[in-house]
Order: sequence, then C-alpha cells, then structure tokens
Amino acid sequence: MDRKLHLLESFTAQGPDGQAYKVFGYEHLVRDETFAGPEEHWEPTGVSEYRLADGRHVDLAPDGTVRFPETEGKAVAA
Repeated sequence: MDRKLHLLESFTAQGPDGQAYKVFGYEHLVRDETFAGPEEHWEPTGVSEYRLADGRHVDLAPDGTVRFPETEGKAVAA
C-alpha cells in the first residue's frame, strides 16, 4: 500500500537550548486504489506526526508543548 505525508501546519517553537526551531505537522495518507481514473486518490489514516526542518521527530503534547525526545527537553510553541 502506497503512503505519503501531507503537510498540515508549520510553526516556530523555542527549544530547550533557547533557539527557535521550525516545526512541521504532517498527516499520513494512503492511496485509495478503489478509484479508477487518471488522478490518484489519497485518504487520511488518522495518524499525524511532527518533525523539525532537519527531519528529527518531535512530540506535540495536548497542551501545545513540543517535546524533543532526543534531549528530553521541552519547547514552547511561539
């Protein structure tokens, strides 16, 4: 099954080191092969993820806090 990421949002967060980081939120999509025709049809899976511009994963808490798993540090969304 083919998968791809769809950009949902981007924002800046201040990291545990005091630097500003660009965070990108993506949703996972899968190709729906039941549709025939020249255009592809993609459906969301309900799974999302957040990454820094360099590709490292971060976790977004329900309160909007961004967690950097590699350092166990927290960032605040700006």
